[in-house]
Amino acid sequence: MSLTDFTARRQAFRKLHESGCFVIPNPWDPGSARYLRHLGFQALATTSAGFAFSRGLPDSAVPRDSILGNIAEIVAAVDLPVNADFESGYAHEPEGVAANVRLCVETGVAGLSIEDSTGNRMNPLYELPLAVERIRAARAAIDASGAGVLLTARAECYLVGHSEPLKESVRRLQAYAEAGADVLYAPGPYQPEDIKTIVAAVSPRPVNVLVSRNTGLKVSDFAGMGVRRISVGSTLSRAAWSGFMNAAQPIAKEGSFSGFDAVSPFADINGFFREIH
Repeated sequence: MSLTDFTARRQAFRKLHESGCFVIPNPWDPGSARYLRHLGFQALATTSAGFAFSRGLPDSAVPRDSILGNIAEIVAAVDLPVNADFESGYAHEPEGVAANVRLCVETGVAGLSIEDSTGNRMNPLYELPLAVERIRAARAAIDASGAGVLLTARAECYLVGHSEPLKESVRRLQAYAEAGADVLYAPGPYQPEDIKTIVAAVSPRPVNVLVSRNTGLKVSDFAGMGVRRISVGSTLSRAAWSGFMNAAQPIAKEGSFSGFDAVSPFADINGFFREIH
């Protein structure tokens, strides 16, 4: 893959964030990435949880180098911009985040996200001053690379059960915007008013929204709220796992193969990969 190819992808990714609303679905391996490319999506994002499940691990239990390998595989599998779910940067201190961000940029990604979750249940979020310094460090590492990679800053307030998730998300996202984040992301809210509040609070910076269940809202609804980007996290991976579990459980429990009724034919899947190989 040439530097020119990565540059074009990064430019295309940045342009996607300038207007409108687009979906950036989350594959977990090259096969799922190639099928999403086939469906016509304009960009993809990795999922740390989806990849972890495929390795027989819970989310956040995969080592940094394995995650970097998964990101590089997905980047190489498609001719689309890829955003890396880079969790908390695989380091606590800003210097470590910066070093790891440099490694992530080298995979050819068009963007990457850094979250403010500590992984410590007693203190689940980094204190804001340190969280801001971590974003500044990621920003500086990207700028030093000259790669033009987009930086997404995530406020995990909803996911860790903060007592005032909307208020704290807004406070943090505004600080991350000032620290140099290109895109702001607070996974968790589904109420339109909460989403509108977040969008307005960080405008004109683009906002990413997570959709991990069916609430009846469509892409056009999120576009009407001012959302620029929609990701689905581990949901497509969980959909695949749901199909697998629903097919395997009747065999184990009942000796029945009824779970195979809704399975796509071998010829359809094999034919798709044969066609694009």
